[in-house]
Amino acid sequence: MNESPLEPGQLTTRAKMKERFGGGVQEGIILSKSTPNILIYTDRESGSEYGYEDGWLEEDNDQGPIFEYTGKGPVGHQTFEGVVGSRNNAILHHADNGKALRLFMAAGKDPTPGSAAKLQRYIGEFELDSKRPYTIREADDPEGNRRLIIVFRLRPKGMVQHIPEDAITPAKQTQVQQVSAAVTVNSIVEPPSKRASESRRSAQPSTVAEHRKIRLLDEYLRFLEEQQHKVFAYQIKIAGTRSVLKTDLYDSTDHVLYCVKGESSREEVRMAIGQLKDYVRHIDPANPKLAVLLPENPHEDLQDLLIREGISLVYQDGEEYLTHTTGS
Repeated sequence: MNESPLEPGQLTTRAKMKERFGGGVQEGIILSKSTPNILIYTDRESGSEYGYEDGWLEEDNDQGPIFEYTGKGPVGHQTFEGVVGSRNNAILHHADNGKALRLFMAAGKDPTPGSAAKLQRYIGEFELDSKRPYTIREADDPEGNRRLIIVFRLRPKGMVQHIPEDAITPAKQTQVQQVSAAVTVNSIVEPPSKRASESRRSAQPSTVAEHRKIRLLDEYLRFLEEQQHKVFAYQIKIAGTRSVLKTDLYDSTDHVLYCVKGESSREEVRMAIGQLKDYVRHIDPANPKLAVLLPENPHEDLQDLLIREGISLVYQDGEEYLTHTTGS
């Protein structure tokens, strides 16, 4: 007899899903060897203990809404490598390996007499966002130690249950944290896909400009650190919103907030100005100097635009970095 379809919103248990899809019952990310599925379980109550909250963002476009899901690793930096990071890596390469991501949310105690299990509410099938499959953030573990976490960005694939109760809680007040610069650089190493030539997911930067930005940001970070500068970034959550904003580099030694771009085009310079003007309102200590870091010297009209906006220009010239300050 054929099984009835698993419908979004349906209540079930881990044990029943093991019978249906295979895999275990203990982990948050369960890999099935018998069916092409990865089962993802989230529990809003226990997640808060580890410094994160999974759920729907307000972000929505023609691809649909985003559900944020935090990777495996309760203590220490999360990773994609080795045994510790194998389950995160499985999500990262789910499309390469033909695996469906099925998401469940804890929904209270199983009322079956004698059962100590939790009910699980099926949210639906998902896939990684093709443009930005994950982001890296900093959070506290249960002992209060800061660590890097992987936050996957999941897009619905077909029908899902999307209800207000599952949305990430909006910030009651604006929260600004000075965090490791590692959240802005591609510091969590991704093991290569076994089918790299056939890859259907885009966890790596998808454009030349994105590649150049990450390389430039990483190189300039090392340059500043070699000059004995202390460099950080900021995570910002605006009151009433669910998303977390991340700045590029903040040089606390010289009190400079940088926006880094992979192209020196008018569009990218305009965007950098807007981002800096947006972020600077929330930076503490207040009133940092502003600077745009570019891969080459932009057109003189854009240089003039930056000067008029009170923003310094730093650009790469061979192995050197040249600076045009607002006072020059």
